[in-house]
Amino acid sequence: MNLFGALRAAMQVPELRRKLLITIGLLVVFRMLAVITIPGVNTVALRQLYQNNSLLGLINLFSGSGVSTGGSSAGISIVALGLNPYINATIIMQLMTVISTRVKELSKEGDLGRRRLTQYARYLTVALALLQAFGYTRLFESYSFQGLSILPSNISIAETLGIIVILTGGTVIIMWFGELITEYGLGNGVSIIIMAGILAQIPNTVISFTNGGQAQTFTIFALAVIAIVLAAGIIFVQQATRKIPIQSSQRVVGRQVYQGRSSFLPLRVNQAGVIPIIFAISIMFFPQIFSNFFLPPAGQTGGVVGQIATWFHTYWTPTGPDVLFNVIYQVLYFGLIMGFTFFYTAVTFDPEDAADDLKKSATYIPGIRPGRATADYLARVMSRITLAGAVFLGLITVVVPLLAAYLTGQQLSQGLYLGGTAILIVVGVSLDTMKQLETQLLMRQYRGFIR
Repeated sequence: MNLFGALRAAMQVPELRRKLLITIGLLVVFRMLAVITIPGVNTVALRQLYQNNSLLGLINLFSGSGVSTGGSSAGISIVALGLNPYINATIIMQLMTVISTRVKELSKEGDLGRRRLTQYARYLTVALALLQAFGYTRLFESYSFQGLSILPSNISIAETLGIIVILTGGTVIIMWFGELITEYGLGNGVSIIIMAGILAQIPNTVISFTNGGQAQTFTIFALAVIAIVLAAGIIFVQQATRKIPIQSSQRVVGRQVYQGRSSFLPLRVNQAGVIPIIFAISIMFFPQIFSNFFLPPAGQTGGVVGQIATWFHTYWTPTGPDVLFNVIYQVLYFGLIMGFTFFYTAVTFDPEDAADDLKKSATYIPGIRPGRATADYLARVMSRITLAGAVFLGLITVVVPLLAAYLTGQQLSQGLYLGGTAILIVVGVSLDTMKQLETQLLMRQYRGFIR
């Protein structure tokens, strides 16, 4: 079933129609909030900052594109922080399930434990949003272009606190929107909000790529071909699985005899999704967040500490003025994506738990003994396919933008650098949402058959 056929069928089912309308309505409200900007912002300096710092562009991409640098809506919106604090808080809570025994026990306590962990993630989101809002405010006050800063350098403490509270409140609102979409709408709310922010940037990005429609025909054609090939490759890898054959033994439950049957255990090549990219961005962005606290006011040096903070702000970026540091940054970024792919896959897939589940259900892998041998086999297979997934994520985020810039003869701009990551998010979220919609339709078809 194609997309339009699935949507047409869903609109004919009252429950699914309600889910779709709730999702669309919340997305419309989110985009309305994204065009409400903070007053007093120098949009020229803001545009210059984001054009010269692709790392900020990546953060903005994963936040839901709350900072706009093009068009009539350019400025810092009240949802500028987006969902980045919430994503980081969720990741921290997932890591705590590995580090903390108490948190791991809570995650296994069913619905009550999950609700408590979600509440902890909300509190942590507010704390991270306050910290990030303060860092952004300091950055916007200190960065200057042509003698003018993004926010007035003489802004009062009360105004600064007001901006911090507004930005934090915007994060809390769209976090609530995401949870509402997940519970009452269709798909994963956080992912859909991020995808909506990316799609909203497409018109300005296309205009930037084509120089307002004045670019050469070859450049436009090459970019279109690269985007299509990239989307096809992402679909192929996202759908790819390694099918492990499994055989269930004959079981006797009461007076019923269940015959053995053959099946398979699917292991996804890209088990971690885009989470490793978010991990890597968070680590790479930390020096800039920390340096924002010590950036001197516009026109001042700020001593040794201020000079170090200014250096990090200028050179700690993938498209900075120094080629050597750009290469070091790209290599480190690629390595972090590789490492976090293995790490997050190990967090989400435990071979020993999978082996125990197979053993409890009287199921085994042909030729492999149940128990420890099965766990070792699954770990070995998973490590091999995870390597392919990790290399794929690294190529999409680091190598493909460089290759696209070389083939089209364009400078590695922020839009080109973010293109691969944006397509990865849009395609991945679209596939997951489409699968959920088809599952909902299939469930209702079986329900009607039973009735």
